[in-house]
Amino acid sequence: MEGVGLAIFALIVVAIIATLLRRQRKRAASVDLEDESWLRTTIKAEVEPAARTAPVRDFHVHGNEARVSFDVPLPEEEDPFLHDLLVDEAVEVVREKRHALPITEVTEIVVFAGRGDIREVGRTRLPSPGELPPPIDTDVFNLTHIARDPLTSQFEVDHAVKYETAVRVPADELGRLREELKVPLGLDRGLRARGVDPDAISGPEFILGLLELFGYRVTSQGEPGVYMASKGNVDTFIRTETYQEGQHPELDESVVRKFLVEFGTSGAARALLITDKYGPFMMYDIEDKDRRIRFVTRERAQAFIDSMALG
Repeated sequence: MEGVGLAIFALIVVAIIATLLRRQRKRAASVDLEDESWLRTTIKAEVEPAARTAPVRDFHVHGNEARVSFDVPLPEEEDPFLHDLLVDEAVEVVREKRHALPITEVTEIVVFAGRGDIREVGRTRLPSPGELPPPIDTDVFNLTHIARDPLTSQFEVDHAVKYETAVRVPADELGRLREELKVPLGLDRGLRARGVDPDAISGPEFILGLLELFGYRVTSQGEPGVYMASKGNVDTFIRTETYQEGQHPELDESVVRKFLVEFGTSGAARALLITDKYGPFMMYDIEDKDRRIRFVTRERAQAFIDSMALG
């Protein structure tokens, strides 16, 4: 009798495993573009304060000076506002380091930044030796409180209204997308303060950097060009496709199909494909059928940046 019970239990376990495997294969095989049940669930994108992230190159105390050097790319023209941001950030760096390195004799904080050409960008005197000013309440590296969330804007766009598509691409070659974009000075400063050089990165990397400015935690998923952007209780699956010299200027449909399958198995609430290539027509049909999926292509990049207009 005991043997019969064990046999029945084993059959039940096998049946459960087989059912789970069938569901997993079914989920990976396709994405239901008609399913909008997720829209009936209220998702609150809570604001998470971004950690201060200006990369520190060096910190040491020299005499009565605490010297902080940031690995931050500076623009060609002097930007006093960016310099002030770095001075404020340097105060917080000293606050964090003071337990490991005594600052009782420090009367001034001197700040350096740059890549290649490292130079002094500012300094601030302390109220008294070793006494730091109160912490700044506002996180200057998170723009959520002064501008609209870029992903929220994207997933609210009605793509029944089609964007214009490019009809001419000289010699089938594309230039750097960054050179075609008009970027507000505030966004440029924010990227530089985080150690990102807006003039040296690709179009998709540029947009990922902007998402981090708005409080998103962007993490690599182990495969080149694949990320998860998380904020509050919402995960957004992201695949990037960067144009390489000699490639066709339009996003290949096979990349789109792979993106859809990856999203279907990611567990994310929504998905975004970012590319500095032009978008194929099929993306409009996909977006019309499934409001969880959006594309930021070359012809849409400027509108994406404009949606972050600082208020």
